[in-house]
Amino acid sequence: MQLGETSNDQPEGTSAPLAGIRVLAAEQMAAMPFGTQLLARLGADVIKVEHPTAGDSGRGSTPAITDPEGRRVGATFLRNNLNKRSVAIDLKSPEGVDLFLSLSTKFDIVCENFKAGTADRLGIGYRAVAERKPDIVYASVSGFGNDPASPYIHRAAYAAVVEGMSGIYEYKRREGQPPQANPVGALGDISSALFCVVGILAALRHRDATGVGQHIDVAMLDATMAMTDIVSNFYSMGIPDEASSGVGIVETFAAGQGHFVAQVVREHHFEELAKLTGNEGWLTDERFGTRGGWQTYFADVIRPGVESWAASMTNREAVAALAAAGVAAGESNTSEAIVNDPHVAARKMLVAMDRPEGQEGDPILIPGNPVKMSKTQEGPETRVPWLGEHTDSVLATELGLDEAEIYRLRQAGAIG
Repeated sequence: MQLGETSNDQPEGTSAPLAGIRVLAAEQMAAMPFGTQLLARLGADVIKVEHPTAGDSGRGSTPAITDPEGRRVGATFLRNNLNKRSVAIDLKSPEGVDLFLSLSTKFDIVCENFKAGTADRLGIGYRAVAERKPDIVYASVSGFGNDPASPYIHRAAYAAVVEGMSGIYEYKRREGQPPQANPVGALGDISSALFCVVGILAALRHRDATGVGQHIDVAMLDATMAMTDIVSNFYSMGIPDEASSGVGIVETFAAGQGHFVAQVVREHHFEELAKLTGNEGWLTDERFGTRGGWQTYFADVIRPGVESWAASMTNREAVAALAAAGVAAGESNTSEAIVNDPHVAARKMLVAMDRPEGQEGDPILIPGNPVKMSKTQEGPETRVPWLGEHTDSVLATELGLDEAEIYRLRQAGAIG
């Protein structure tokens, strides 16, 4: 779907569920920006506050394009900032802080994902904002939360840091191999964003009922632990790692062309796998009488048996046969394959953002909104904002500043 197009057949004029909700976000990189982008996709009006020269640190990521002014716009920023407006304010400037606090009174939600304590030091923390607007819903995402009881409160964190600390890297580590960092992209970031959005929506409902705002505090480590729940749960049941879990077969296999994934964690699924692949002898072999046995003899017997069966097939053909037999399986897609997948097209799960005029290259692809709603029109979506693109219009509209005052603030370095 090209940005600017509607993406389903809902009637024009259908109200988005968060229409009228306004968000002011001092955010960077991925965790909070993903969350506020989701709020925007559900109809919220999101104003993004960025440093006047550096901008959101996600703009500095790689790979990157350049905006019409020749400034870098990195992939992390491109993935997480559709449907927003950008205001460039220096939050280290007293006048910039006052502008932020004045703006906050016009909004329902204020969001930030600085390292714990930074927003308070800048003068834009929950207490400072709530003094101006007591019913504000204020959301924070940081590596370890804002509770001083955490021994890690002052640490910085990215997704891979909290993923490793959650235990999932060691749980999944194969014998003789080091832990694999960041195997699924931004699990630590996006899980934090999703839990933050849940908290925001619950706090809005609470405010509607009581008139009282509150502070939502999401730690990335907490969110990642919730997503990797098997680590602590299985440990409590005497299972410290995947190798000793005895859960069955959760593996990739080679086909004649490509690879596929199969999950066989029930006895009747193992029976169907054995029959389909021509390995009925497994069903009377005592080595495979338990799920633990499936794992023990996986490398020497099961993998070769399945891959011999699939050697004459593409991964898609092998998956089709497994699925028809009731075995859960799917293609291990390359990036090209998932971008061109028919399910992705049917569900409108990619949106295309054209590069700035005059720049060569294909459109930038950004994952679409996975939240599909039967009574809500999806889209249209707008491209990411260029740094400070909406500064003048927002300050004039929201705070009533005239051109002379905006010029003075810019000359003073408070805005970009």
